[in-house]
Order: sequence, then C-alpha cells, then structure tokens
Amino acid sequence: MNLPFQVNTGSRLNRVVRMPKKRVNRSPWGTFSLFALLTLFGAFMILPLVYAINNAFKPLDEIFIFPPTLFVRNPTLNNFVDLFNLLGNSWVPFSRYIFNTVFITGAGIIGHVIFASAAAYPLAKHHFPGKKVLFTIVVLSLMFTPAVTAMPNYMIMSWLGLIDTYWAVIIPAFAYSLGLYLMKQFMEQIPDVLLEAAKIDGASEYRIFWTIVMPNVKPAWLTLIILLFQILWGSDGNGFIYSEQLKSLHFAAGQVVAGGIARSGAAAAVALILMSVPITLFVFSQSRIIETMATSGMKD
Repeated sequence: MNLPFQVNTGSRLNRVVRMPKKRVNRSPWGTFSLFALLTLFGAFMILPLVYAINNAFKPLDEIFIFPPTLFVRNPTLNNFVDLFNLLGNSWVPFSRYIFNTVFITGAGIIGHVIFASAAAYPLAKHHFPGKKVLFTIVVLSLMFTPAVTAMPNYMIMSWLGLIDTYWAVIIPAFAYSLGLYLMKQFMEQIPDVLLEAAKIDGASEYRIFWTIVMPNVKPAWLTLIILLFQILWGSDGNGFIYSEQLKSLHFAAGQVVAGGIARSGAAAAVALILMSVPITLFVFSQSRIIETMATSGMKD
C-alpha cells in the first residue's frame, strides 16, 4: 500500500510524496519451495522428540523390537508406574531430589541475572581504562567448554570450602560468560540520552540501573533465564556434591538408567520427564529468545 504524507519544502506548496511499494524478488514458486524445505528440516529435527515421547509409552517388548519402530503400537503407563515405584523405595525421598534441583536452578538463575546485568552495565554505558580488554576476555571465554573449566572451578570451590554444598554448583553459574555478553550487547541499544535525562533529574546510578536499564532489557534477561535453566536443570553436580541428600533430580534419574535392561522402560519415562520441563519453558518463551539473539549483535 502506498501511503502519502506531507513534506514541507519551504514554499507555499506542499508536495505529496508517495513511499515506493516494497517488492519481493522471490517468486511464488520460490516461496513455496523455501517453506517446503523448512518444513522438511523441521520434521527431521523433531524426530528425536517424537521418538522419545513414544518410547516412554512403549512396553518392554516394543522397546527392544528390531528394527525399532517410531510410533508406539500398544501404549502403556507401566513405565511411569515402575519409575515412581523405584524412586519411592529410595532411602532419600523423591521430594528431596526435586527440592535440590529447584533450589540450585532458582538460586543460580537469580544470581547470574543480577551479576551479569550489573557487570554488563558499566561495560555498555561507561568508559574506563581497560574496558576493551575486559570485554575481549569475556568474548574469549566463550571459546572454553565446561570440561576445560571443570578443574579450575573445583580448585576454587575447594579453597573456599564449598565442596559438597549447593554453592559449589550455584556460584560457578554466576560467571556464565554468554549471559554477560548478551546483556552487554543488549544494553548498548538503550539510548544514552535516556540515561542522561535521568541523571539530570537527580537519579543515582543504582536507580538508573534498576528502574530504567533492567526493564528495557527484559527480553535479554528472560533469555538468560531460559539458557541457564537448561544448564542447571540438567546438572547432576558430580565432582562437587557427594552427599546423597544434596543430589539433584538428574542424578536420581541417572541411577534409574544405570539399573540395566530391566529398567529400560523406567529409563525412557524419566528421559521424557527430564526433557519436558525445559522444552515447555522454551516453547512459551521462544519469541523472547529469538528477539534477543537477533538484536544482541546490532548497534545503533
């Protein structure tokens, strides 16, 4: 649609300028082919999820059938019954595993969002010596996998006397470098004039951070919640936590899986339960994640 608007040329007459109509170079056949290709790749990527869902409802004879089938033929809930019976007979209550997982995940997420945001704010909106060097270190840290940093993390937690406590898993989550990088890139898009106006009105740095910066980067810290939730939810704390009463739900599920062939049905059920929570959380917040990832590398 062509939308006319008035442009003041400085004379008595105003010219009506029409915006050129945006044209798509792709033909209808090209659009159809693109969507068909995306649908094909999407169906291929969802196959593991479909297989896991069907596997959880298969009886044992269908789980071990060869060649394996994608869809369940005789659905049953026996796998879930066996799972809850196994966890119910454990000397550590199942509710304890749930509490440990929820506490570690919640504390790690809250701490990381606060620390990452507080560290990203001066990197994005202030100038000080060594700023570029610090940000370069943050970017370089993205190259290291958790296996590389496992030993330094253990040594630091041991020196602090935090081994075999919740904090041995929670504190390293505060230093998740990807979160700091995303927050810094997102905060750079906040107009400087907005912050300068708040300073003129007498607002302190802390008030500017909590009342202006944080609300404007809501999509970014919501994305951090999703990303860190997936990491902490699937963490079993091995190497840091040794007490059975402090173990996570993922550790309890691993014990079920390690029970051998007889527990294959319960293992399929526990795999579905563990993956359902982060997948559900991601489905309801995927628009925020896409928005953050699409704009984190852009500058005004």
